[in-house]
Amino acid sequence: MSQPAKLWTNLSQTEHEFQYNPQNAFPDFARSREAREPLNTRALTELAQHRDIAFGDHPLRKLDIYPANEAGPRPVHVFFHGGYWRAQDKANFASIAPMLVERGITTVVMNYELCPDSTLDGVTDSALAGLEWVYRNIASFGGDPMRVSLSGHSAGAHLVAEAMAEDWAARGVDPAFIIGAVPVSGIFDPEPAMRTTVNAQLNLTEEIIARRNVEARPVLLRCPVSLFVGGLEPWHWIDQTYRYAHHLHRQGMRPEVHVLPAYGHFDILNDFVDPDAPIGASLIKRSLGL
Repeated sequence: MSQPAKLWTNLSQTEHEFQYNPQNAFPDFARSREAREPLNTRALTELAQHRDIAFGDHPLRKLDIYPANEAGPRPVHVFFHGGYWRAQDKANFASIAPMLVERGITTVVMNYELCPDSTLDGVTDSALAGLEWVYRNIASFGGDPMRVSLSGHSAGAHLVAEAMAEDWAARGVDPAFIIGAVPVSGIFDPEPAMRTTVNAQLNLTEEIIARRNVEARPVLLRCPVSLFVGGLEPWHWIDQTYRYAHHLHRQGMRPEVHVLPAYGHFDILNDFVDPDAPIGASLIKRSLGL
């Protein structure tokens, strides 16, 4: 029996670019980062922190730790930034730490390898290596290695899903160390990205896509999951969150799915810094194992 056509198969190139390249759909994307910059600067200058800790030889295999303001061992939250696997830096996302640190949650903001210098395989490998480093070393910074939660935005949400599909036991890591996950505005199947202009940097191949498609791989790690997406995002992008939620459902999981109607792809990051907002509240809940 032939496989059904993918949702994006018959889109024109212009429409495909709009649906699957967020910077095309939101050309004013830089404004969102500019609006968060004052809070980000305060976090970088005022919070206790351990910056640029290496977890490998590659210059991007580094992470920043913002210790909780209470004595350990404390819950740990790890954030993966977006940037379509080829851009951005952890220093631009320190703003998510204050809200968590104030509530006794040690926060880790992680870099990972980026395309085109690395492939998506290398991107994923570095993100998982960083998580393994957290498990093995965070106790030295007051964190509890068995209470680690994850969040990620856009490409970072894909890396959260990669962590859920990883065979941690084969690494000698107790899979129960991850207690919750919050993927936001994620891309979970890389295939549509291959038809965008972004692929000039991603250099995706069918073989890489097959390895990195987390919609088609078993979820080996079981924990509560809260999925978010902006209601103003293109509907094909929104559909990716629903497809991944269905993937989790088919494997017996019951993720929460939230569409935040007032947000697009980039300003949804504002919700990460507000403890009373849906994403902020979910970060706290998942970090505390609730």
